[in-house]
Amino acid sequence: MLTKMNKQVIRAEARGRVDKYISGALGYSRAFTEQLLFDGKVMVNDNIAKKNHKLNIGDKISIDSFEPVEVDIKGSKIDLDIVCEDDDIIVINKQKGLVVHPAPGNYENTLVNGLMYYNKNLSTINGEMRPGIVHRIDKDTSGVIVVAKNDRAHNALAKQFKDHSITRKYLALVVGNISEATGEINLTIGRDPKSRTKMAVVKSGKQAKTHYRVLENFDGYTLVECRLETGRTHQIRVHMKYIKHPLVGDPLYGSKSKMFPLDGQYLHAGVLGFIHPSTGKYIEFNSDLPSYFQETINELRG
Repeated sequence: MLTKMNKQVIRAEARGRVDKYISGALGYSRAFTEQLLFDGKVMVNDNIAKKNHKLNIGDKISIDSFEPVEVDIKGSKIDLDIVCEDDDIIVINKQKGLVVHPAPGNYENTLVNGLMYYNKNLSTINGEMRPGIVHRIDKDTSGVIVVAKNDRAHNALAKQFKDHSITRKYLALVVGNISEATGEINLTIGRDPKSRTKMAVVKSGKQAKTHYRVLENFDGYTLVECRLETGRTHQIRVHMKYIKHPLVGDPLYGSKSKMFPLDGQYLHAGVLGFIHPSTGKYIEFNSDLPSYFQETINELRG
């Protein structure tokens, strides 16, 4: 049993905290209501609401909740670029445009669908929607991602992600020239209070740290290597926008470039390293830039 989106709009008939009002008015549990608010699924007068938001009579409350629905996640024949596989892990070089796991409104043609066609023996910790998925990269970000084939491996990898001991290096093409050879961005990231689909640098967010190194400057653009110390949603995209160097082509945080008519950001997960769940040895995987990215770099050089 999975879920589908269920949008509700109600008007506040009494004053008070929004979390308590929703829980009482709709019969939701306190925990479920708090999760909706944390995920940015509740808006008051078209602004994302925090759980302690004080309502006035007549306020419009919009809620994106979920309701049970039968969905069968099926395997699909998708070309997977498998870099490494053993009894514990599958390391995949994900192509740009491929969504990692199914979500409401998109249950087909994801990396998970491809994995289930290839091998259904995957870890179960993240449930039916995300079998084997320990971490994710955005749809339009390419590069290496590791999948767990059993729960023991999943737990071992998840702990490394939680401890920030995973090596993750990305290549990004950003707007403008960066004068410093290296830098560190240590700014908290949370839900954008003005848009539920975006993240932003906000005081109430979670710690996020990105280290960057300039690889090459071009006329109005810079190729940078970004090393993640934490792994917040859209971290590199948000941090680079904040320092006024958004990623080229980024539909959410950047500026679409007529020079490079590409759908989505120029961002590639080039290096992924971790301790193997069984051997205890550190292993590292590298992925070359995809052809469209390399061609753009060559064009900038020329």
